[in-house]
Amino acid sequence: MPVLAGAEPFSHTGSVEAGVLLCHGFTSTPQSMRPWGEYLAERGFTVRCPRLPGHGTSWPELNRTTWHDWYGCLRTELLALRETCESVFVFGLSMGGTLALRLAEDFGEQVAGLVLVNPSVTTLRRDAKLLPLLGRVLPSVPAIANDIAKPGVTELAYPRTPVRAAASLAQLWRLVRADLDKVTQPLLLFRSRADHVVEPVNAELVLAGVRSENVTEVVLENSFHVATLDHDAPLIFERSVEFAHEQVGSR
Repeated sequence: MPVLAGAEPFSHTGSVEAGVLLCHGFTSTPQSMRPWGEYLAERGFTVRCPRLPGHGTSWPELNRTTWHDWYGCLRTELLALRETCESVFVFGLSMGGTLALRLAEDFGEQVAGLVLVNPSVTTLRRDAKLLPLLGRVLPSVPAIANDIAKPGVTELAYPRTPVRAAASLAQLWRLVRADLDKVTQPLLLFRSRADHVVEPVNAELVLAGVRSENVTEVVLENSFHVATLDHDAPLIFERSVEFAHEQVGSR
């Protein structure tokens, strides 16, 4: 499938001291992470932001993938970064945060720290329980993308939400929640006070479930869900660099 213009993966080879794996969200693309990646690259970090399978082309293609495909892509990138960088961090937005948590659960100390922006591990929508059944008869539902407060800014994401892929994401949520106590890495979590996609209970579950001793929560007052493209993006970028430098310095 042709890749949408602007949805391409990106990378930057910088310092061998610290690398960052950026993980975009469900139905979204690396475009939502590019400003963050450019900020990190300008400050010397090695950066990788892959385009997750099924994303950045057409929503029916996403329905032909599962969370195993998305996770496998990020796992490969993480291992590649581990070959070249002394410390590797994983930064994720929304489902990217879910996948970042799964990497931390599986790889332990090989992940130096996590920065999560509005991570998802559940939903309060009652119809979510019906996703496996709906996926057999309903290919897609209205989109969840582009929840941004800043005028004139658009997230490059699908106009529809693929139901079968959403059901697979729900499976990933259950696995990640069950293993949250395996997360011991330093954690910086950003949560938008007004988020029309991911409910506040998601951050509460993450913070209550991890066993990390170094945990910081930052509430974003001026951004909606896609905060990496919103008013508070500069704050996210600055604090994430400070966080990474602190962890590298303490090793």
